Amino acid sequence: MGQIHLHRVGPGVTIQDLGRPGYLAQGLSRGGAADLLALAEGAALLGQDTQLAALEIAGSFLSVEVTEPTRIALTGAPMRATCDGAALTWQASHALPTGARLEMSASAGGYSYLHLGGGIAAERVLKARSAHLAAGIGQMLEAGDSLPLGADSGVRAGLTFTPQARFDGGALRLVETPQTALFPPDLRARFISTRFQKDTRGNRMGQRLIHQGAGFGLDAGLNILSEIIVPGDIQITGDGTPFVLLSECQTTGGYPRIGTVLPCDLPRLVQAPAGAELWFKFISLEDAVALESAEARRRAGLRGGLRPLIRDPHDIADLLAYQLVSGVTRGDELEREASC
Repeated sequence: MGQIHLHRVGPGVTIQDLGRPGYLAQGLSRGGAADLLALAEGAALLGQDTQLAALEIAGSFLSVEVTEPTRIALTGAPMRATCDGAALTWQASHALPTGARLEMSASAGGYSYLHLGGGIAAERVLKARSAHLAAGIGQMLEAGDSLPLGADSGVRAGLTFTPQARFDGGALRLVETPQTALFPPDLRARFISTRFQKDTRGNRMGQRLIHQGAGFGLDAGLNILSEIIVPGDIQITGDGTPFVLLSECQTTGGYPRIGTVLPCDLPRLVQAPAGAELWFKFISLEDAVALESAEARRRAGLRGGLRPLIRDPHDIADLLAYQLVSGVTRGDELEREASC
């Protein structure tokens, strides 16, 4: 079984998959990758199951080495990536030879993902491999760690795609919660007309939003009983500050919730850099269901949008190693099957 050795590891690097749905009654939120779309994109690039675990890099850095030829994919917030000094394209798949050093650094923020052919084959805990730091499951990875890789059933690399735009902030769509009606109409109107900025204070449990002007607190906010909360809920704290709950949020809470961000819009929030402008728009539950269904279909069809990475023949030092027929090759057939 192949392994990946971690040489340099910044803070916030963890193993993540789709998480652990179904444990709310036991007090455990789903967890899993902060950007589930990036997880699906990596699976599409490598032609493998979205259930497989990847490495999540939270605005940090990572240096790794593989013990056998390994396919990788890079998705989520773009970083500078090199393989033995050769630059790699982000939002793409590549082939790493044995012993090659992969270096990733200087993310603009957000969450970046390193996917490996066959996935990370770490031990499962409660049916998942993802770290849930708030619940004490798993831990941040450290230099010197070695992780087992699963069997890779695919062979193709050198593919890329155009990612969904979500790295600059923008509009987030909301549905009402059972508590939305507690907020007076003028306060709700001011909320959706306000331009918020993503605060530097945020983690996998939740993201604080900042803005100019008065807060959005309720006089009755302290009298609300705790009830089930989920990722996407926007809690208004006692000082009127909005917090958007994320994958490792608690399972119950007593702060009033003015709305819930659609799951398909959460990647735009988590991938926005600190200071990015965000604003909200309420939509009907029926429209939300339709949007989520459309997004599920789009994700299922991600493989149909893949295209080969084309290299300029003038930049290929090992040109004769490619598919040559009588000394001739078609430039549009060259794929970046190997990145080093």
